[in-house]
Amino acid sequence: MNDFEPGEVVAPSDPRIVLEGQWAQQPGLAITVNSGSRISFSFAGERLQLLFDTNGLTVAPHLWISLDDQEPELHLIEQPVIELTAETGRHTVEVVVKDVNEFVNRWNPPFECAVVFAGLVLDVNTRLRLIGRPAGPRLEFYGDSITQGVRALSAHPESDGADGTKSYAYLTARAFGATAYQVGFGRQGIVRTGNGEVPNGLDSFGWNFAGSPAERVEQPEAVVLNLGVNDETLTTDQYAAYLARVRTSYPSATIVALSPFSGKHATTIEAAAKAVDNVIYIDTTNWITPEDCTDGVHPSVEGHAKIAAHLIPALETHTALRRAR
Repeated sequence: MNDFEPGEVVAPSDPRIVLEGQWAQQPGLAITVNSGSRISFSFAGERLQLLFDTNGLTVAPHLWISLDDQEPELHLIEQPVIELTAETGRHTVEVVVKDVNEFVNRWNPPFECAVVFAGLVLDVNTRLRLIGRPAGPRLEFYGDSITQGVRALSAHPESDGADGTKSYAYLTARAFGATAYQVGFGRQGIVRTGNGEVPNGLDSFGWNFAGSPAERVEQPEAVVLNLGVNDETLTTDQYAAYLARVRTSYPSATIVALSPFSGKHATTIEAAAKAVDNVIYIDTTNWITPEDCTDGVHPSVEGHAKIAAHLIPALETHTALRRAR
């Protein structure tokens, strides 16, 4: 292959690039602080560069990048350019955020950890091709470190042990062929603030991060909530206030409130869910045990798979969602 010779520069907002998940669009940039967010595109040629703004980052986000459905490769965003090369031909690329570190600031710009995607630079002989946008349903998940995928791979507390693509939320969305918004913040509760300067669930809902409202063009079919286990105390009114905020944003979506997998605050959450119209309460008791976790609390890869195996049929029972065939 020849040396890279820059050609077309493609902005993140270009319709030939598909962004899935909780992304904030700014001039020339797309920003996410959430694991499980995705970038996909197709090109004809041999090589291109992915661009990232790494200014100010103190901890590198982790990405999975796969080419043509091959096994994904791990990339840490430590430099602003990641170059991809392939044999001459047509190719598809999928970039998935494996983890945005939960322990450093990822809420108040400037961030210490975030994926700040600045677009693509194509080689002069490479052309970006238009791909169809996902045709499946829209699903949204809101939760804590478990939804984020923290410690799914191992008990390692940092990004090495975390993987948003192993989370029950990611697995469930893929089973339905859904466009998913996977929003998980370590340590966060309904009224307890999360790590990384993240506000509590009530105050963070509806925001990508501080100063950036989350804009939705379409209503999701279902919104799955898995918050509460990190709250030391939780009242029915507090959880109901959270439900009311979600309902105001999504008047036609089915809201699904899960009890924490440990069972903590389950009766409070059930009571609040039953007091709000079109909210489904799902009891997750016995879905997993401490043996299904890497540290007794956070599900392992196998633990997340067990949760998804319960959640998928439960959503089919209580919503209009049906598994992709």
